[in-house]
Amino acid sequence: MTPFRRRLGFALVLLLLAPGGAGGAGAREAPTSSSPHPLAASAQEVPGDAPDTGTAEPGSELRVWLVTIGPGTAIWERFGHNALRVLDTRTGYDASYNWGIFDFNQADFVPRFLRGEMLYMMAPFASEPMVEMYRSAGREVMLQELDLTPAQRLELRDFAERNALPGNREYYYDYFLDNCSTRVRDLLDRVLRGALFEQFGSAATGTSYRYHTRRLTQPDPMLFTGMDILLGTPGDRPITRWAEMFIPMTLRDAARDVSVDHGGGVMRPLVISEEIVAESRVASEPEQAPRWWPWYLVLGILLGTAMVWGGRTAAAGGRLARIAFGTAGAVWGLAAGFSGLILVLVLFTDHRFMVWNENLFLLNPVSLVLAVLVPLALGRPSLRPVASSLALVVALLGLAGILAGLAPFAIQQNALETALFLPIHAGLWGGLKALAGSPPVHAR
Repeated sequence: MTPFRRRLGFALVLLLLAPGGAGGAGAREAPTSSSPHPLAASAQEVPGDAPDTGTAEPGSELRVWLVTIGPGTAIWERFGHNALRVLDTRTGYDASYNWGIFDFNQADFVPRFLRGEMLYMMAPFASEPMVEMYRSAGREVMLQELDLTPAQRLELRDFAERNALPGNREYYYDYFLDNCSTRVRDLLDRVLRGALFEQFGSAATGTSYRYHTRRLTQPDPMLFTGMDILLGTPGDRPITRWAEMFIPMTLRDAARDVSVDHGGGVMRPLVISEEIVAESRVASEPEQAPRWWPWYLVLGILLGTAMVWGGRTAAAGGRLARIAFGTAGAVWGLAAGFSGLILVLVLFTDHRFMVWNENLFLLNPVSLVLAVLVPLALGRPSLRPVASSLALVVALLGLAGILAGLAPFAIQQNALETALFLPIHAGLWGGLKALAGSPPVHAR
């Protein structure tokens, strides 16, 4: 399968079924290959930076960096990426431990993805070729050397090596709770004996998973909209700084604020130094989530008005107008109904952030009936009142969603979807009402 076909196939699945990932916003980026260990066949050997002291404390020969890769242009690159680099200055072994590996060619890749059981892997990568790969893609790579004790460095390296063994390297990926960045965060917190969680575990941010998904997917409006539709109420719950570290760039920034105890009450910054080893040639990370609802409302009103105009023109007897209105009604019914069907089906999967989705008021399987009924009503006048009544039901369901959103327990932020979809539903009803009230057109 070519890279283009893999990317296109994954994009279609992600837009329909994941944020997201989201989803998701969706799945995090990593080098892909049919091999379980791309670029990791052998560790990179570099000249030693220090002689073998022989009696030095175990782990003192190691140096550790947090590696952060900025956003890219592909769908799964929007959220950035990271790894932990460990250099053995005695042997020259230089490996970057990467928890973000997925493979489109894995057995049952798509079925598992649809069920929310996406399988990821980790592996050590040769550091310099990995950096060069991202440099050639135009993505920023930052190295932050970490001030860990020799024992902490050794523990980190040994844990990563055990995690890379064939029986340990695979894990079930979760867009927000268990991804490449949370795995790096959790390992650092492990060797720091909970220092990261202690500092950030209860630090309020005023943000949510939806906020960051919107923020990081805004360069791609289609991806932005698809992932926003799929995220349910769990995506709107407030999150802490600790939870925000599902984003590699947030973990990078948080590391700068951490101080660690090296014994005797001596506190030192976790980050010794940081260096950008590859400059970015793509759009920088957006700092804020966009406020696009006015534009969505304008688009929704325009499309809804076009529906009304199409129905009235079709009622006047224009053959082309009837064909155009019937096609538009069928396409909209199919799109809204199929989207609603997806929102129902994900309730039976492990996509935990897609449940309790208020967008079901706006996008539901009832519209699939309209996809069939609207074209039939053009040729059968007796069906027009039925189609008009059903379209009114769909529009009223959308209005009911607004009322449901006013409940004290309702926290989902779906004003964007309401602004876009409700005017279209109302427009289709208005067009069908005009058609139902017109006299039948008799062929001559």
